[in-house]
Amino acid sequence: MKYLLFVALFSISFLGKADEGMYLPFQLKKNKKDMKAAGLELSTKEIYNPKKPSVKDAIVSLGGFCTGEIISSKGLMLTNHHCGYDAIRENATPENDILTNGFWAKNYGEEKPIPGLSVSIVVRIDDVSKSINKVLNNDMTPSQRAQAIKDISAELSAAAVNGTHYEAEVKPFYSGSEFYLFVYEVFKDVRLVGAPPSAIGKYGGNTDNWMWERHTGDFSMFRIYAGANNQPAEFAMDNKPYAPKHHLPISLDGVEEDDFAMVMGFPGSTDRFLTSYGIELATEKDQPSRVKVRGEKLRIMKEDMDASDAVRLQYASSYAQVSNYWKYFIGQTEQLKKNKVLDRKKGIEKAFTDWVNAKSKRQQKYGNVLKDIEDAYTELDKINAIQVYFYEAIYSVALNQFMISHIRLYNMLKVSNNDTEQVKDVVDALKAKADEFYESVNMDTELKLISSTIDMYMKAVPSNQRNTEVNVIYNTYQESIAMLVEEIKGGFFADQKAYEAFLEKPTYEALENNDLFVICNGLMTDYLDYVNGPVASDAKAKLGKANRLFISALRDMDPKKKYYPDANFSLRLSYGNVLPYTSNQGKAYDYYTTLTGLMAKEDPENEDFIVPAQLKSLYEKKDYGRYAKDGELWVNFITNNDITGGNSGSPVMNSKGELIGCAFDGNWEAMSGDISFEKDFQRTICVDIRYILFVIDKYAGATHIIDELTIAE
Repeated sequence: MKYLLFVALFSISFLGKADEGMYLPFQLKKNKKDMKAAGLELSTKEIYNPKKPSVKDAIVSLGGFCTGEIISSKGLMLTNHHCGYDAIRENATPENDILTNGFWAKNYGEEKPIPGLSVSIVVRIDDVSKSINKVLNNDMTPSQRAQAIKDISAELSAAAVNGTHYEAEVKPFYSGSEFYLFVYEVFKDVRLVGAPPSAIGKYGGNTDNWMWERHTGDFSMFRIYAGANNQPAEFAMDNKPYAPKHHLPISLDGVEEDDFAMVMGFPGSTDRFLTSYGIELATEKDQPSRVKVRGEKLRIMKEDMDASDAVRLQYASSYAQVSNYWKYFIGQTEQLKKNKVLDRKKGIEKAFTDWVNAKSKRQQKYGNVLKDIEDAYTELDKINAIQVYFYEAIYSVALNQFMISHIRLYNMLKVSNNDTEQVKDVVDALKAKADEFYESVNMDTELKLISSTIDMYMKAVPSNQRNTEVNVIYNTYQESIAMLVEEIKGGFFADQKAYEAFLEKPTYEALENNDLFVICNGLMTDYLDYVNGPVASDAKAKLGKANRLFISALRDMDPKKKYYPDANFSLRLSYGNVLPYTSNQGKAYDYYTTLTGLMAKEDPENEDFIVPAQLKSLYEKKDYGRYAKDGELWVNFITNNDITGGNSGSPVMNSKGELIGCAFDGNWEAMSGDISFEKDFQRTICVDIRYILFVIDKYAGATHIIDELTIAE
């Protein structure tokens, strides 16, 4: 009876269903029957085949932070507007504000190179678990285990790409119980092709973020370029558009309720096996702290962005990134509590304990697992403030990060004069980055951020976790960072000309006498001492081992069930259906939205709901071309696919592998979904491909892009 209780509880959070699960595509044979039952018409080999063209060849990891899909034979790639946001912003100026107004290249020559942006396409995935696990043993210390995994992974990766232009990496799964090797083609010449105006690409803004119903045209377009033999190459004007092994055809048929929907992409991170101890730390301390700091940063940035177009463009991407997860942390904390996830986890842990205690062998292997997890979190709780506030309040502020990048120079100057070859190399590297840094920030804004966020750090982190020098400086300025900021406004970090003069003759004394740099250096030291120190490292090692055993036990419980590992930016597939839902508050939602609904939200006084004049004109004329259905233009729709961050930009495909939409968000009621999938109301929000084509064709008049696509008739 206890075993049955465990299975019932366990199935709530971990077992894959037609809607739940992020599956590795090379393992889809196990899901074949379920996928067919959900409506899939393709074979699993047509989805993933390392030897022949398949759907996976059209799916790209965009910069390691988003997903894109190739939609033409000429390397045209579709992704989200928010994924392309920084690339669009970098090419915008107050005089030619393509972030606000949109951009559409008329030909290859007008496409804008994006330095530093790359895309990766999976060539194949190999299970190397046996090769790695055979060199591991229970007598190893955590550091020995980690080093052994690192060494054998490097060997396997090198062997996999020997004699090719490919790149490879090994990723751990199930908390380090299994290991898979990924081989990629990595293309480094990526160019911006098109983007709608922000009023379309971000319609609803932060107000509607993480919410359904949505009316957002969240898409942008890039092109992948290749060198000789259609292989990856550094940017060059004579590179040619990449000819992919496969590109996704596009369906104009639209969607109906219960239609099969498949999402393929690179989800970033889930924590579906997280225990109650981890949830308590997240909801009571970690996330509230992050929300507090991010809220203050947003206030400061917004104030300056509203006052200047130049500052708005400088901080548009940073503001969007901070805002996105500010609201995410608010929502996840709220929904973890509202959806009673903590109680579910405690129930699973109780049933797990009963199962372990049923046999002595299980007690020997798993008996200390939950106690070790609890003990580890007790230690990690002690450093949570310094860990959270260092990242959120210190390191993620651009000027602080810039100063921290000088710590190596500071340490070198401390032990030698400034004319050594090593010092010169470091100085040259700093000089190369100076222009980019000073162009990307508004110094007054940075100093306001520093004044507020360092003060927040000092008040949140216990003084005994701050080194003496930091405390002395803080007390010297009467515990007011604002006074310190006033003091250093004319310092060399705050002024580019003064900074360049410093680099011409850098000295240890100049850095040592800059109190703000000394504070940043000291806080970095504190972070390393506590967060990466021996006590925390031991706790993390204990937690890692206990989690590995916990997951292993859960899988031992019912070996016939299909399990999927947590997301880790590896290629995954999720399958499900187009479905409406009723929220946990009893509100019923339809599964699609229309341009009529978009217009109903219009508010010229609210920047989140401004409708471009051209879009309004097309709406009034009902000039939707071939993209309407029964006189209505659909904008967004929802499915019950399982996605998370990193899936942004992922293709949503029908049963034939044809593109029907582009995934871009999740719904508020299921913000706890990264920890526990909410099968009754967790939804993926998608831009309808017909709305995307309507914007390209009817709104922008970029018919040459439409002509490039493969429309499935």
